[in-house]
Amino acid sequence: MNQSMRPQRELRPALVFLTGDLLAVPIPLEREEVILGRALEADVRINDKKISRKHAKIRTIHDTRSNTTEYVVTDLNSRNGTLLNGEKITQEKLQNGDKITIGENILRFELLDEIDREYQRQIHRLLSHDDLTGLLSSRSFFSELRREAARAKTENRPFCVLMMDVDHFKNVNDTYGHLTGSKTLEEIGACITQNLRSGDVAARFGGEEFAAFLLDAELGQALVAGERIRAEIENQEFSVVRQGKFSKAHRVTISIGIAAFPNDSSDPIELVEMADSALYRAKREGRNRVCAYRDLTAEEATQPLPSRS
Repeated sequence: MNQSMRPQRELRPALVFLTGDLLAVPIPLEREEVILGRALEADVRINDKKISRKHAKIRTIHDTRSNTTEYVVTDLNSRNGTLLNGEKITQEKLQNGDKITIGENILRFELLDEIDREYQRQIHRLLSHDDLTGLLSSRSFFSELRREAARAKTENRPFCVLMMDVDHFKNVNDTYGHLTGSKTLEEIGACITQNLRSGDVAARFGGEEFAAFLLDAELGQALVAGERIRAEIENQEFSVVRQGKFSKAHRVTISIGIAAFPNDSSDPIELVEMADSALYRAKREGRNRVCAYRDLTAEEATQPLPSRS
């Protein structure tokens, strides 16, 4: 085909994270003005203490007479400044491939077609999800958890963190082999997902350890949800892999620990540590059980469980 006869690709502006929690995520610049910063109302919100609440903006400028479009980045009097290709700027025109540094994050300005955007999304998914279970990786889980904690503080809403560990999982590998062990973890991941509500977040922390956080859930509600997951796994038959074929033949159990925001802590990392402490109490008390970091109050014990829809 003649070069001039090829269909023109529709290129759209985007920012692609080269570092940080959002590594490889393409952020389309769909508005005439896009604010980057730490504030909840920022169009591109980045959780970095070195970034100002409203740090920089990118404007799209259309010239109808020449039928051209320009993209301009402007620093918004930020505390630590905005760098373009390593140089501190006040305002500059963007070119395809330019690198913008704000705080500890580097973003590349790119003009992407749909295939490019889908490729970037797939790269991000590979980096942010566990390839065996499809759940979030531990790094991505902490990123989502920090965002949820910030939202919950602003909106005064509760949530709970669950830490989960498969009991005596080494016996599965020793008895049935590592292929069965991997298949079991995959099926446990699916079981956890099926027993969470839409919007709840689950992750594989590595090995046989899983985590989740439940949106808008008090401690009593999380205990019911945790018990639902525990019972489902206890009652499920898991696959045994022999010569490439599957047969339903073995069972496992899981122990779960829970901590609640904000009554246990308002710090997301501390919440995970508290839930982990409750998990190990469940292990010490005999495994195959759900334990909270602290006892329920009378008010928490009467909270209804939110719908899984």
